[in-house]
Amino acid sequence: MTEEPAVIDTNVVVSGILTAVPASPTARILDGMLVGRFRFLLSVELLAEYREVLLRPKIRRRHRLSEAEVDTVLTDMAANGVALDLRPSSTAGRRRGDGHLWQILAAVPSAFLVTGDQRLIDKPAEGARVLTARAFAGRFGD
Repeated sequence: MTEEPAVIDTNVVVSGILTAVPASPTARILDGMLVGRFRFLLSVELLAEYREVLLRPKIRRRHRLSEAEVDTVLTDMAANGVALDLRPSSTAGRRRGDGHLWQILAAVPSAFLVTGDQRLIDKPAEGARVLTARAFAGRFGD
């Protein structure tokens, strides 16, 4: 189990659900979240983003989970994560950006972001530590 907590970006969660390769880094991370294999941080805003993206029609057609099944996955995730009580970011109500990710990371400076978003990997917020899904999955070998 890794000591430092992670913030798992939505693209990693979605990829973990969509992949047909159980050994892929994103599937391993998603499985790890569902069974509490590592410490990860959540906020209400991040869980809401996971849900909103997983319920988009184009994505639902690919994963074929019902709304209730998506909610069950998120409930299991929330049961194993460390929930932070953060004020909603100033972007609430507008198109979501990455501000809530940086807000979580700022609240727990030892945490790092796990993402597949090359833009966030190349230009993280000042002081933020960012890992790819592959690099992170390699930290908790099975």
